[in-house]
Amino acid sequence: MARTLEVWSRRLKPPIARGRRLPRLWLLSDPARLPDPRPAAALLPRGQGVLARGAKRRVLRGLARLARARGLVLLVGGDGRAALAARAGLHLPDRVPARGLLPFLLARRAGAPWALLSMAVHGRAALARARRLRPDLGFVSPAFPTESHPGAPALGPLRWAALARRLPAPAVALGGVGARTAGRLPWARLAGLAAIGALRGG
Repeated sequence: MARTLEVWSRRLKPPIARGRRLPRLWLLSDPARLPDPRPAAALLPRGQGVLARGAKRRVLRGLARLARARGLVLLVGGDGRAALAARAGLHLPDRVPARGLLPFLLARRAGAPWALLSMAVHGRAALARARRLRPDLGFVSPAFPTESHPGAPALGPLRWAALARRLPAPAVALGGVGARTAGRLPWARLAGLAAIGALRGG
């Protein structure tokens, strides 16, 4: 499944931010489903990305080393100081305030090349926030039904495209993205594919 998703991702044109190509393929950690993404991250192609959400400090340190060794882009979810310590980008959740945002934004404004900023985008409120903060990319979700939020309504391809069109940044599809669903996404608006289960097994 991971191989199939990688093949789908190759059809995408990689966006550019802060002087570098952004990944087209993103592995996400999750405290319940994938608390330690290091084995799966080690199997990613060079230049792809990892978004560490809720990762323990030991795991995050190992991910930072792995990212440097393998040319991966690392984002830390919700903790600006942890992102600074790892020399990684910061991901802003949609419904939970991020810690240490100001120090990270100052480093970003000073030109730190690794200080990418991403955001979770679930609806109109996140779009307004994105217009204020100008992130480098947005994870628009849930594109399809997902194990991470069983029973939660999914956007579907048309509503996903509508949100992505209004986002002032490249849009990455998250939520239920896998070998069977990736082809249903609106490719004209799509800058990347993100997954937990579809990339967890290598």
